[in-house]
Amino acid sequence: MLVQKYDVQLTDEEGNELRNLCSKGQQSARRVRKANILIEAALGRTDEEISQNLNVSCATVQRTRRRFVEGNLKYALNDCFRDGRPKIFNGIQEAALVALACTTPPEGRCTWTTELLAEQMALLGVVENISPTSVRIMLKKNELKPWQKQEWCIPKIDAEYVWRMEDVLELYADPLDVEQPVICFDETPCQLIEESRPCVPMKPGQPIRQDYEYKRRGTVNMFLFVQPLAGWRHIKITNQRTRNDFACCMLDLATVHFPNARKIHVVLDNLNTHSPSTLYEILTPREARQIVRRLEFHYTPKHASWLNMAEIEFSVLRKQCLDNRYIPSIGLLEKEVQAWENRRNILKAKVEWMFAIEDAREKMGHLYPKLLKTMANHLEEKAQGF
Repeated sequence: MLVQKYDVQLTDEEGNELRNLCSKGQQSARRVRKANILIEAALGRTDEEISQNLNVSCATVQRTRRRFVEGNLKYALNDCFRDGRPKIFNGIQEAALVALACTTPPEGRCTWTTELLAEQMALLGVVENISPTSVRIMLKKNELKPWQKQEWCIPKIDAEYVWRMEDVLELYADPLDVEQPVICFDETPCQLIEESRPCVPMKPGQPIRQDYEYKRRGTVNMFLFVQPLAGWRHIKITNQRTRNDFACCMLDLATVHFPNARKIHVVLDNLNTHSPSTLYEILTPREARQIVRRLEFHYTPKHASWLNMAEIEFSVLRKQCLDNRYIPSIGLLEKEVQAWENRRNILKAKVEWMFAIEDAREKMGHLYPKLLKTMANHLEEKAQGF
């Protein structure tokens, strides 16, 4: 019989402790496995037999035997402290990697990659050698993704921006008024696309399959009106986006959609065609003046399209009606958009605007222009002057 190098002999107390440990089911799998190894070893089984019975390696069996014989039962069951692998980077090297990843990539490369960062770290002498995997781990730790780019507009917050923003926010805070409706207006291009081949219908276990190839059929423009508090919207589709098209939209707004309104407040952006003067290009001066007197334009600040609730309605239109589909003609586009518009109007779907002037002053106060003097100081100085 093969004599094991480390012979396990259990006392009655140790045997009972190991059997209780295995039967309670409240211990970690590692401790239970080691307890079973010791029980098997105490019965005189070889390392190979224990390895086969418990589906563990012979090295694990031998290590557990040795720890029991050289130490005690507690030492054999509990994991000892592991030093682990040495750190890849020290603090200075990690800071150098973060700084390098935040710089402009070298000539001929559009973004940093883990391979390129590893190469540059070695060339700069920060480390002798480093793998791309190690670089990826450190980038993840510092929440850096050099290969990603997010586009956004950086507005210039000045007195002009604040005035226009608060003017629109104050307008949104007013209750619904039939005689003075608030209309948000915006426009967006829409590409007409035709399938090159019919898509394959959906089947159980298989989604719709659409050919990536398509045919372009031109571009049209969509003008959108939305009255957020009333849950009304209207979309007008035109072939172009000219000054005359904008003027026709304003004419329809005043004479077709709200003919009885005393004053129509229109929220829109600062596009060069968005001017009351366009009405004088399609109407007589008397007619144009009658329409212009009933329209009051409220322009959003530059790079602040988020203030126009028409943007929200366009987003809903894309998600519910236009995304992931090919529409080849303006006729079909008008039909689909009209069906979407009718359903939204029947439901009176509204936009719940939750951002007020007080919120702007609280959350964006640090961006507001710095006051040279407060109103109280101004009045005090004026009084002293008298």
